Amino acid sequence: MGPTPFIAAAPRVAPTVERTWLALVQAQVEGALAELLELPDEARLDEGWARALNQTRAQLARSTQRMRPALLLAGYCLARGSTAVPAGLWRFVAGVELLHASRALHADVLAFSRPRPEGVPLHARLAPGPAGGHLAVVVGDHLFARALEVMTEANLPGAVQASQYCLRMDRSTALGLFRQEQGGMLAEQGGVRQALRLARLRMVREGLATSLVCGAMLAGAQEPLRLRLARVGCGLGLATLLRQESASLLEVPWGGPGDFVLGRCTFPLMAAWSRSRPEARAELEALWNLPREQKDAAVLSRVRLLVDEAGGRPATERLAARAARGAVRASATLPNPHGLRDLMRALVGPSSQPMV
Repeated sequence: MGPTPFIAAAPRVAPTVERTWLALVQAQVEGALAELLELPDEARLDEGWARALNQTRAQLARSTQRMRPALLLAGYCLARGSTAVPAGLWRFVAGVELLHASRALHADVLAFSRPRPEGVPLHARLAPGPAGGHLAVVVGDHLFARALEVMTEANLPGAVQASQYCLRMDRSTALGLFRQEQGGMLAEQGGVRQALRLARLRMVREGLATSLVCGAMLAGAQEPLRLRLARVGCGLGLATLLRQESASLLEVPWGGPGDFVLGRCTFPLMAAWSRSRPEARAELEALWNLPREQKDAAVLSRVRLLVDEAGGRPATERLAARAARGAVRASATLPNPHGLRDLMRALVGPSSQPMV
């Protein structure tokens, strides 16, 4: 046997500034979350509740993306013109994540049979069947209360006002989720303009724009800067949401039923329906109105063909790309202390790329 040939190791790619920023934020936020969910006074009350809290902490630690905290920190630092971060801000950011985690638990219950990218959803860990969903709603309510407690008690000027802003956005955008879950006839949905309006509400609810504005509020920024940051966040959020809805129309990328099967009327479906010929529109409506158990692979294959023939996905992608370009343009109007505007543009940048 001859000598083993030398094979050079592949060169390591240096982490980009935005990846380093995301890694820093992830580590800090996960540490703060673990601390905030250490509640010995509650854990002593009941063994089952203590197990539920442990499972909740483990579920939160599985999140692989902390874009909301990264944007909140970027908005704060850009408005302050400094990269120094007070300790109270990490607690506020963790509180915002708890607020969104409470909504994510409730969303998991709404889509009871849909897996999550992080793995088994919490309700399946708490108990089998509907009982797990009931327990997850209770845990979600607990996280909501803990989030408000943490956010309003953060040792930061403007923490109460920023918390009120988050809650106001949460309240005023609930209609988008309500209509998505409501179902009903496609003809009753109000057309593509109404679908886009509801998509914008769901976008704000995801919290990307809210995070940027909250960061600026906590830094004492005036309204003009907050509005410019809101434009960046809204463009980024709409592009992200539209691409997520396009990808999950028929099935979610990590497995499980898509929005069509769950009876959720999202923008890509309405874009296809509004662009279809009358006979194709009638067929799409008939397939939409089938009971969930009858929406099998053959039905989904036919829906995919009808949506593609009508151009629903390309129309959604064009709108997403336009929103992303708007976010990049809006970011160019921001100040750039310590390269923070460039960092924000790097965070926003991937959303301007087409979905593949």
